Amino acid sequence: MESDLVAVLRCPVCTDGLALDDRTARCSRGHAYDLAKQGYLNLLPSASNGIEGDSAAMVGARTVFLGTGHYAPIRDALILAAGLGEDDVVVEVGAGTAYYLSGVLGTSQRRRGIALDVSKYAARRAAKVDPRIASVVCDAWRELPLVDGAAQVMLNVFAPRNAAEMARVLAPDGRLLVVTPNQQHLAELVDVLGMVSVDEDKERRLRDSLAGEFERVGSEPVEETMFLDRTAVEQLVLMTPSARHLNYRELLQRIAVLPEPAMVTLSVTLSVWRRTSSTHQSP
Repeated sequence: MESDLVAVLRCPVCTDGLALDDRTARCSRGHAYDLAKQGYLNLLPSASNGIEGDSAAMVGARTVFLGTGHYAPIRDALILAAGLGEDDVVVEVGAGTAYYLSGVLGTSQRRRGIALDVSKYAARRAAKVDPRIASVVCDAWRELPLVDGAAQVMLNVFAPRNAAEMARVLAPDGRLLVVTPNQQHLAELVDVLGMVSVDEDKERRLRDSLAGEFERVGSEPVEETMFLDRTAVEQLVLMTPSARHLNYRELLQRIAVLPEPAMVTLSVTLSVWRRTSSTHQSP
């Protein structure tokens, strides 16, 4: 992990800035956090210990499925919407394996990324994706371990949204890119495989979750028809929250009756948000 990336992080105990000393991130008050041997930094507050993130199996399935390129249209849309400058910092909340974050950073070597996730298994993967990315374990529902105004762009793809903290971390002229599933997303698989369906009120809940901190300045659908073999379907299901309640043997039996390849709808909305003019203004 590079020292300039640690410089935009802050201590989860006292909120002072962190600096890298060999393989330890320290704040001015003496709190210290050692880099894990896999390259990530654990800044999870003690009050959040024991919370459940994605398992090793879920992260492994995500790595395999995203590697097939079926979700590349989402990443491509994020790249276009980000509009990055050469020296910008991009933060992804709920980054998982940093698939989207690494794509958005593009080819500029001066851009930097911070991958935030509560799962240590995800953090291990994200830490190996790109040397320009700092992988950090944290709790998205608590204070994010980042200094004020650190990010020019924030990504939130199928992930929790802590509006107040995201507004604090985002630069005044920055943008928040949010990807949410539509009702048609994976519709061909939901009932057949017993997956969790998309909430009909998801659009309203998105607006409510960001109200007061952000205003929407743009929105576009991202829709494709994916042609998935049975292995891809299996990995897709196993990387989602549905994996937590499905019986694996029964899942394989259900997948076995699907046509191969199966035609599956990718349908999400990418919305672009900016901080409201009254948010976090200097006194």
